[in-house]
Amino acid sequence: MSDLIAKTAIDRRLAEIIAPVIEDLGFELVRIRLQGGKTATLQIMADRPEGGINVDDCADISTVVSAMLDVEDPLEDAYHLEVSSPGIDRPLTRLKDFETFEGYEARLETNQPIDGRKRFKGVLAGVEKGEGGDEVLLNIEEGGETQTIGLNFDWLSDAKLVLTDELIAEMLRQKKDAGVQIENLDETAFDEIETEAGEDNAAAKE
Repeated sequence: MSDLIAKTAIDRRLAEIIAPVIEDLGFELVRIRLQGGKTATLQIMADRPEGGINVDDCADISTVVSAMLDVEDPLEDAYHLEVSSPGIDRPLTRLKDFETFEGYEARLETNQPIDGRKRFKGVLAGVEKGEGGDEVLLNIEEGGETQTIGLNFDWLSDAKLVLTDELIAEMLRQKKDAGVQIENLDETAFDEIETEAGEDNAAAKE
């Protein structure tokens, strides 16, 4: 599992528990983060394989994941559970994401400098097998010309789509295909589709 999905050891442990449960429901784990605070927040981001997750789907995932975590009990302290869609300007966490969104603009960050820089912005150009492993291809503008660079997937510390009209149109199409009512819909609503189901978990831990 890539660090883009689960960064820390506890994130990876939680992902091992949660990913199979989500997959059994027909969804995929996009990202998981346990955020600290007075009460920790467990943030789960999920999607359908073909895209187009809706708020009812998030509620279903929350219910099942909450029950599984009560059984597995991987967290000692109280926590708050949040389940959300990836949003329009979604994070790219899996190799296949860079193929799915080929042709769309993205911002990428590496965990080590490459030619003196760690941040890159350009148009995704797919994935190819390189000598050092899988590489994400990115078309970037340099000196008024477009050039294609390859970034090793394992070097990426962050990757996210850039909000554009073309991307919004594609996400709206996915939502429509998933049965989400889009008439007079606020496009920004897709950025935060959440359901909260951590209160019972928190109470049980206290």
